Amino acid sequence: VQLVESGGALAQPGGSLRLSCAASGFTFSRYVMSWYRQAPGKERELVATITDDGGSTNYPDSVKGRFTISRDNPKNTVYLQMNSLKPEDTAVYYCHGNYRWRVYWGQGTQVTVSS
Repeated sequence: VQLVESGGALAQPGGSLRLSCAASGFTFSRYVMSWYRQAPGKERELVATITDDGGSTNYPDSVKGRFTISRDNPKNTVYLQMNSLKPEDTAVYYCHGNYRWRVYWGQGTQVTVSS
């Protein structure tokens, strides 16, 4: 089982980034997929969730209207489009999948927002 994130980079405030998470080794289309982030010295927090069929998404107020999660089940990939980035979005971003009792995490990708 693997979740491999990519797309993390240095971005300027107000800029955009698109993260990708490629899944393998499990039936991706059955899993609720999420993105979490963890900034230095802070707890890991949920930033976006999408249902198995992509029909429903959920975001905390801190990113609502700026971030968009989507998925492509035939490609076993989930995305996070991040717009209007702020310095406080700086964190390691993790891909997460869960189905019943099964939970998988990716290794994370660094996003730094700075001028």
